[in-house]
Amino acid sequence: MTRARNTADTQTASGGPVSPNIAGKNKIINGAFDIWQRGTTSATTAFAYTADRWLKNSATHYNASRQVTGDTTNLPTVQYCARVQRTASSAVTTLIEFTTPFETTNSIPYAGQTITYSFYARRGANYSSTSNVLSSSVYTGTGTDQTVFGYTGLTQAVTGNATLTTTWQRFSYTGTLSASTNELSVYFAYTPTGTASTNDYFEVTGVQLELGSVATPFSRAGGTIQGELAACQRYYYRAFTSTGTSGPVGPGHYYNSTQAWATITFPVSLRTTPTLDSSTGSSYYQWVINNAAQYATSVGINDVNVNCCTIRNTSMTGLSGGQAGTFFVNASGAYLGFSAEL
Repeated sequence: MTRARNTADTQTASGGPVSPNIAGKNKIINGAFDIWQRGTTSATTAFAYTADRWLKNSATHYNASRQVTGDTTNLPTVQYCARVQRTASSAVTTLIEFTTPFETTNSIPYAGQTITYSFYARRGANYSSTSNVLSSSVYTGTGTDQTVFGYTGLTQAVTGNATLTTTWQRFSYTGTLSASTNELSVYFAYTPTGTASTNDYFEVTGVQLELGSVATPFSRAGGTIQGELAACQRYYYRAFTSTGTSGPVGPGHYYNSTQAWATITFPVSLRTTPTLDSSTGSSYYQWVINNAAQYATSVGINDVNVNCCTIRNTSMTGLSGGQAGTFFVNASGAYLGFSAEL
């Protein structure tokens, strides 16, 4: 059974103020879209994480970006939102999907339970969904650590259709999950029509999933911004992104005449052994030893586990084994990212 509401959450039932910081109640990590380690504007690439923990589908005719909500009347508790926007002038009308997947360890506690998910949303002036509807759902699966696009035993457990206006509204939906639930995702979608104009988008924020049949005031999963960042970094850690000048990543040493090594320690234990997500190009990575720079066009990782790894440059020349130095990300657009995503 699903019940829908359009609610406000600025006060308790007695009329008093409420605290927005209750760690652990909300299981949606980054539901206020504060954390964007990959950058606050995503490219229109296929099947990509955008805001931390938020995934777009394989379509390439839309992107997601962080926006300031700018509304303290209808949206009192959050500063940022995600804008999911169709590319202007695009005539592609395939489904636009935006979702956040739970890993299995965070899904199992909800098996057989009554849950409520809630969110704030509004539309752009040219939102092209029929009747201004935004579809939202909780999907469940019986597999392990998959995304909704590949769930085993895919089930649409709770669903609702929110009719958007250009003003922020809160929507909530309640239902009971199957006892066999082993994974779940909160999911938003719409099918665009016609050719996209400038403001063919929806915005969403304050996304929450909690036990029970009532939508309570929004709070971040981590309780604080720092707690939310740590929760995000379990799945993805961006060590450094250069903005035009070099920046140090960590200490290291020359292993031999062609290899330089550095150890990176992750700020939290990652979900699983990560893969390296890096940008490459001429002189992107720099080693400084005895005030002299050596450059490399790419990097790799070895000896990797959920807590740390070794960064290795193996295509350098003229080095002297045993010398200590500092590893830098050197060129604009270069970065080191470590992904343990689903």
